[in-house]
Amino acid sequence: MFLFKQLLPTKRGLGGALNHFRGSSFRFFSSSPETFVELHSQEQEVVIALGSNVGNRLHNFNEALQLMKKSGINITRHACLYETAPAYVTDQPQFLNSAVRGVTKLWPHELLGVLKKIERDMGRTAGIRYGPRPIDLDILFYGKFRVDSDVLTVPHERIWERPFVMAPLMDLLGTDVENDTVACWHSLSIHSGGLFESWEKLGGERIIGKDGMKRVLPIGKDLWDWSLKTSVMGILNLTPDSFSDGGKFQSVEAAVSQVRLMISEGADMIDLGAQSTRPMASRISPQKELDRLIPVLEAILKMPEMNGKLISVDTFYSEVASEAVSKGAHIINDVSGGQLDPNMTKVVAGLGVPYVAMHMRGDPSTMQNSENLQYDDVCKQVASELYSRVKEAELSGIPSWRIIIDPGLGFSKGTEHNLELLMGLPSIRAEIARKSLSMSHSPVLLGSSRKKFLGETCTRPTASERDPATVASVTAGVLGGANIVRVHNVRDNLDAVKLCDAMLKYKRSPA
Repeated sequence: MFLFKQLLPTKRGLGGALNHFRGSSFRFFSSSPETFVELHSQEQEVVIALGSNVGNRLHNFNEALQLMKKSGINITRHACLYETAPAYVTDQPQFLNSAVRGVTKLWPHELLGVLKKIERDMGRTAGIRYGPRPIDLDILFYGKFRVDSDVLTVPHERIWERPFVMAPLMDLLGTDVENDTVACWHSLSIHSGGLFESWEKLGGERIIGKDGMKRVLPIGKDLWDWSLKTSVMGILNLTPDSFSDGGKFQSVEAAVSQVRLMISEGADMIDLGAQSTRPMASRISPQKELDRLIPVLEAILKMPEMNGKLISVDTFYSEVASEAVSKGAHIINDVSGGQLDPNMTKVVAGLGVPYVAMHMRGDPSTMQNSENLQYDDVCKQVASELYSRVKEAELSGIPSWRIIIDPGLGFSKGTEHNLELLMGLPSIRAEIARKSLSMSHSPVLLGSSRKKFLGETCTRPTASERDPATVASVTAGVLGGANIVRVHNVRDNLDAVKLCDAMLKYKRSPA
């Protein structure tokens, strides 16, 4: 038998929503999938968990997501990516775990059938329960319904005991309850405080990085745990007109020599830029940018010193991004957040590399005009506008586990705005968290090196004289939560980063 009741809209506050939904009859019971009757074809919002510990785990995730999309499940949100120790059956490889939100017209048992077929098609066989598997797909939530049948229980009955399920589930929410469906999911928790309380009961954010569970970002063949240390990204400008070192590294030989120096000083990454994005810079064509970039990129990739190091390419052109990645670049760093090339996010989605989305209004030639410098609350507005950019990127197919965010110091900001952002990184994360906890956990890249606001603050009109101020800004940024610092002077800033990391580690250590 089954009972169906459509819920009425309610207030979005969590407390009121929990009371409303817990006082409502919204159960859907079915003794078997064969007795299920389709009542209507309205789209339902669903949450599906993913797990894999056999073969190329990330490839398995990507393949499963593609098959889900082809089967009538439109993916709208991605959780972070977690590498976790196996549970229940512990003598097996580590898992990758995540989850997605999507919408579908498939009804619960139809959806279950589709997911089971994907598992079979990808090589999963009947084996040890909780044992190794190339892909595991579980329905965590289905619309506003509770489903109980011989073959399907929604919410999944073991959510509440599994940190490797609860962590990605929480990523798919915001601290604000965005709609009635999400309020309903909170009401289905076994705890009175909703899903937030359920997550805290398991340890919450305190267990990330502990107990065999780490949040990771895939780069190349590796999984990067950015919580272990702050990464230093060395800047290599291949332009004749960059504000700090334009014209110095236009020859391949000079560029290679500078990269060798930065690597010897401790850089983890090198960011190659062949298009100037200083204020009022003229835009060059993708082909001219490639002509500057590719010879240097190819030469750097041949350097033995680059073994274990990463190459980022600073471009807002999809054509340049595609060619750079085909040559071996690991990261695309887009100062426009996808706003200057309508194909950028779709192309990067297909490239499968991390994407740095930076906040900027306008373009380099207009970003410092009076209209683009108008803010009422710069941290709040930058966070909101940046979230819009990364949300567009996610809908284009770039999962949040491949997104890095950059508040864009010096881009469409005045000196006071930059200082406020530098001290306001926790506020930016908190504002993004209202809409997406997943995006709020993204690594933050900070690019303050030698910028004009440092010169204005310290009365240093020459960019090369701003290194001490850069060190101070990097210190403030790392202590505020930056995970990557993009700098010209690697040696001095690496010392600052090491000290900040040591202080943060000491602060987190139990007394």
